[in-house]
Amino acid sequence: MATATYMKDGMGPLTVNYTTAAAVAIDDIVVVGTNGAVSLGVAREVAAASAETITVDIGGCYTFPKVSAGVIKAGETVDWDAASSAIDDNLSTLATGDIGDVGVALADAGSGVLFVQVQLKPGNTAKT
Repeated sequence: MATATYMKDGMGPLTVNYTTAAAVAIDDIVVVGTNGAVSLGVAREVAAASAETITVDIGGCYTFPKVSAGVIKAGETVDWDAASSAIDDNLSTLATGDIGDVGVALADAGSGVLFVQVQLKPGNTAKT
């Protein structure tokens, strides 16, 4: 599972209770919600198994894995690429499972860069 490194609070932390579908570690990246508008979040607690309720931050600033080929400028919105378990630029075409507009890049991250700093934006993203 992909993980994110906490940077600072930004808008939050803005946390929600999340019932797990599987075991989850602290800093694992999870999708909160199932239909329409969903949020990308970062686990703040451990769940040893499915059906446990944990706290997930959907509003903080984190360093996320990034699609290597993506070119992202600070201030641009970014997408979640489910197949790569990584952030991608907003020029990518969303595929099944991807989430558009999950946050805003806090720093430039060009082609070949493997991580990007992102301020999460809760509740206004659409899962394809």
